[in-house]
Amino acid sequence: MAETYARPRFGQPREPKNRVDPGSRLVGVLDFVTGSHLRAIAFLTLCGFLLFLPGFFSIPPIDRDEARFAQATKQMVESGDFVDIRFQDDVRYKKPVGIYWLQATAVETASALGLPRAQVRIWLYRVPSLIGALGAVLLTYWTALAFVTRRGAVLAGLMMASSVLLGVEARLAKTDAMLLFTVVAAMGALARVYLSWQRGEDPVHPPWTWPAVFWTALAGGILLKGPLILMFVALTIGVLAILDRSATWLWRLRPVWGLTWLLVLVLPWFVAIFWRAGDAFFSDSIGGDMLSKLAAQESHGAPPGVYLLLFWVTFWPGAPLAGMAVPAVWRARREPGAQYLLAWMVPSWIVFELVLTKLPHYVLPLYPAIAILTVGALERRVLSRSWLMRGAAWWFVIPALASLVAVVGAVSLTRQPVFVAWPFVAAALIFGLFAWWLYDDNRAERSLLNAVVAAMFLAVAIYGVVVPALSPLFPSAEIARALRNVACVGPKAAAAGFHEPSLVFMTGTSTVLTDGSGAADFLGQGSCRFALVEQRSERGFAQRAEAIGLRYDVAARIDGYNISQGRTISIAIFRSEGTE
Repeated sequence: MAETYARPRFGQPREPKNRVDPGSRLVGVLDFVTGSHLRAIAFLTLCGFLLFLPGFFSIPPIDRDEARFAQATKQMVESGDFVDIRFQDDVRYKKPVGIYWLQATAVETASALGLPRAQVRIWLYRVPSLIGALGAVLLTYWTALAFVTRRGAVLAGLMMASSVLLGVEARLAKTDAMLLFTVVAAMGALARVYLSWQRGEDPVHPPWTWPAVFWTALAGGILLKGPLILMFVALTIGVLAILDRSATWLWRLRPVWGLTWLLVLVLPWFVAIFWRAGDAFFSDSIGGDMLSKLAAQESHGAPPGVYLLLFWVTFWPGAPLAGMAVPAVWRARREPGAQYLLAWMVPSWIVFELVLTKLPHYVLPLYPAIAILTVGALERRVLSRSWLMRGAAWWFVIPALASLVAVVGAVSLTRQPVFVAWPFVAAALIFGLFAWWLYDDNRAERSLLNAVVAAMFLAVAIYGVVVPALSPLFPSAEIARALRNVACVGPKAAAAGFHEPSLVFMTGTSTVLTDGSGAADFLGQGSCRFALVEQRSERGFAQRAEAIGLRYDVAARIDGYNISQGRTISIAIFRSEGTE
């Protein structure tokens, strides 16, 4: 049969094809979701779940802060005392009661719905952090609407949702994600009041909405972490008052009614705890916790500049664009919007750099301001075209390094290559490479979207697959599993040489923390008792057992790694003879 179409001659070039743009479909999605506020909110919520949920249910309790918070809440639920805060018999007055109430509400609700063993499911205690992280993302969007377009506000929300630091805090049962939520709410309301004054608006009946949000958020922040939220607000107002030579706009916050409302919300518990404990709470929380951070508390001291170095990891994938936005932000520093955001960020950042005690999450409440400033430069297309553009490679470098560390760490700890994580690692690398490859000053948006997708795949690989597989890092979970499998009813335990809070949370509030000799005495006091003795305490246990004539067996031995102390451990579970 004769051919009816012309065949190209040998060596003739093919017809040119349009170059595939890996970012075009993502931009199409962004075009669709920014068509309305409802779509934008739904999109950010979905992205938040995709970024925060991997590993949320499967990662065991993390020592030490998360386990301490969870155990104190657990004791509230067990005792029915929602005023005092205790870890076993010791008072825990470093933070106010807010986070414990939120966690207790989650646990009690789950119990009422019939969830078995709700009090020892760590993910329930993480629910307030998840809500706080999602709320902070949506409030970043809301706050950004006062400065940039709806499209820019969505991008600012995506920067926060995909940031490494917020991803970590969303999975930890502690205060910082919820504190971020209250800070962004307060600063967003304050921004609207300030910008309204800057525009010369003088309504006959000023709205009550913004003052109500502001003062309620302040009260929530105080109940969560004491006066820290006041620092962010006071420094911002102080800097703006100096720059503008006026602070008359503060009357629009209705301070008399607002302060009254704040006191109504926070005073009842503070009065109750003062009635219960006297001034012990205030001396421990303000003197023992807050003021002690001026020194190097708990070996967390570091020199100034550490937060700036950590920023390039903790704010990834937004960090490269933030670096490119710095020159434009500096040029716009006296514009009202940029001035407000810089007043929010710069003074508090300086304070944190000067304070000796440094932990990465301290600067988290400043990240929304950075995200909005970055998006403002992106929207105006004034990102730097200098050597700072080389920072685009960071979109690929972070997934590459994180994947390498995760896989090598898993192999070295568990002798397993965690093959399930590899497809997600590969996808993260590919999208990170696209983000780097696509970048120029006209395609920054597409690069950011690809980097956010890379962050999603990286979250699944690391939090969803690798970390839960690292069982040696979570010896408390293995010990609790072993005790649940015993034949006797109501086992009691004493621990020697391994006193991490996660062990108390997983094995019960009544767990005795003692030494080797005390563990032997405990084991000899009855049946269905177990001594959890770390290898370094076994000699003392054996000597005391011989002295009192204790006969015992080894039920199991668990090898692991104590991440709090940075050393390997081996824990023997001893049982008295005759105990099954």
